Amino acid sequence: MNLQIIPRLFCQQARKYSYKPVKRVSLPPASKLPPKPDHQSGNLSLINDLKSRILATGPIPVAAYMKQVLTNPAAGYYMTTGDVLGKKGDFITSPEIGQIFGEMIAVWCVNEWSKFGRPAPFQLIELGPGKGTMMRDILRVFDTLKVSQGLAVQMVEMSEHLSEVQAKLLCRSSTEYTDKPYYRAGVTASGTKVYWYRQLTDVPEGFAIFLAHEFFDALPIHKFMKQENVWKEVLVDIEPKSEDKFRFILSKSETPMLRLFLNNYPDLVKDRNHIEISFEVESVIRQIGERFHANGGFALVVDYGHLGDKGDTFRAFKNHKLHDPLVEPGSADLTADVDFRMLNRFCEDTAQMVTIGPTSQRTFLEAAGANERLKILMSSSSISEGDKQRLQDGFKMLTDPEQMGERFKFFGLYPKELESFIKEK
Repeated sequence: MNLQIIPRLFCQQARKYSYKPVKRVSLPPASKLPPKPDHQSGNLSLINDLKSRILATGPIPVAAYMKQVLTNPAAGYYMTTGDVLGKKGDFITSPEIGQIFGEMIAVWCVNEWSKFGRPAPFQLIELGPGKGTMMRDILRVFDTLKVSQGLAVQMVEMSEHLSEVQAKLLCRSSTEYTDKPYYRAGVTASGTKVYWYRQLTDVPEGFAIFLAHEFFDALPIHKFMKQENVWKEVLVDIEPKSEDKFRFILSKSETPMLRLFLNNYPDLVKDRNHIEISFEVESVIRQIGERFHANGGFALVVDYGHLGDKGDTFRAFKNHKLHDPLVEPGSADLTADVDFRMLNRFCEDTAQMVTIGPTSQRTFLEAAGANERLKILMSSSSISEGDKQRLQDGFKMLTDPEQMGERFKFFGLYPKELESFIKEK
């Protein structure tokens, strides 16, 4: 079975609900966003924090470095950087390219939810929602198809800055809280309630549709390399010739995390010399599996990645260009390709879920009816020639094998109880 199985009649009905392209909403003016610390001073603060830790405990794992650089409360990239997404940011994501991406995911979600008998109440849980653009497109489809009754949206977002950006895009109003499991709550124009949490463990129980778009690639990774037939961990150390710079080194002996990996996944090191693993990804997968077992639900992971055939993919992006991940920490996004073979192994080890895929972004979107949807949008009498060109260019970027079409993968997660049904398909 793959992620293409969507009833054609259902898709045809879902794609025809609107003939008018949706105008993207820009980020709120800088004056209305929470103040950000001076970037240069924040960068120096982060460098000093990292140096102090290394001097106190010795070289640190890449995972520890990555976590500090991205989520340090005072100077982390996601916690203090302004518009990190889009043309003016450091990278651009599929939802920002065109509305069709989010719409096709919405169609898939409603279709899969219908297979479960449309349980209500139910939740849409998005891990790492970005600007909130994909959720906005999904909710528009849900409202149009009249399936929002009993729906609550749960946004798992560590960055209060990004949560405010998301709230301004999604809600007619929102309120901050300090005495509840969620730290922000709002309501959309159509009445759907939206809540923001710092971690998945705070989200209430219940049947849930999980969405993780470019989420797992940003979770901290440990890097292991084989040197003279001996596995060692890649660590971050201070560059001896410069107190403000860092360098990669190999551990002199087996580290605790390397021992854990070799003991738990000895089969994954065969025929490989370089492995990246995120134990935080494993933790999130286990939490999703437990929720499937207790309450039911399903999940869709969308990310760039490979099938266990790549080694070193850790890198940084700044202003849409590759950047040295050890230079000016906190000023650039850090990322690593998702190892879908390992991700599948995490899912299998829970004994609580079964997986489908991964399949390419191009295959998923075309199977969901993206080509037909594009034709409908292009046929609108109110659309300008400029908008038509943007729609076509965006669609090509999403589906072209040389661009995002093959690089990005879609991976479905379902309760273990559905294994026999899925295998039949």
